[in-house]
Amino acid sequence: MSHDYPITAAVRALREGGIPIVPHLYAYKEHGGALRAAAELGLPLHQVVKTLVMEGDDRSVFLVLMHGDMEVSTQRLARLLGVKKVAPCDPARAQRETGYMVGGISPLGTRTALPVYAEASVLDLAVIYLNGGKRGFLIAITPEDLRRVIDLTPVSVAIPGEH
Repeated sequence: MSHDYPITAAVRALREGGIPIVPHLYAYKEHGGALRAAAELGLPLHQVVKTLVMEGDDRSVFLVLMHGDMEVSTQRLARLLGVKKVAPCDPARAQRETGYMVGGISPLGTRTALPVYAEASVLDLAVIYLNGGKRGFLIAITPEDLRRVIDLTPVSVAIPGEH
């Protein structure tokens, strides 16, 4: 059976969970982010969900799932997590912890089991488009199916993005 998409750890995690894979491939561009993916695939930016690798001042590492058109209020998130400060993780550490390259990080199939915080309104969408574990590769999935394969904690930390 041939596939026209990469078989990543994220794809394997979905298969193990019995979740169908709906792949979307696009031409990856360095620093293009969710905006580029949405434009390339003709998707609403709000439904393209970024997987952000963040760390607390206590050196804890965790993932945040956020709408492509929104940003994370690091102050609000730090308060919620009971730490003084949260910030994006250094790219080398992000790759070490997740097993994925920056620009291709998926919340599925990470090398280290990391806590995953999802913006609550992301979970209200009918379909979301998440990174499939490789640059230029998104997977369409329902929030319900996502919750079947990973443990998510809903949070309300979105602030308007700069798009």
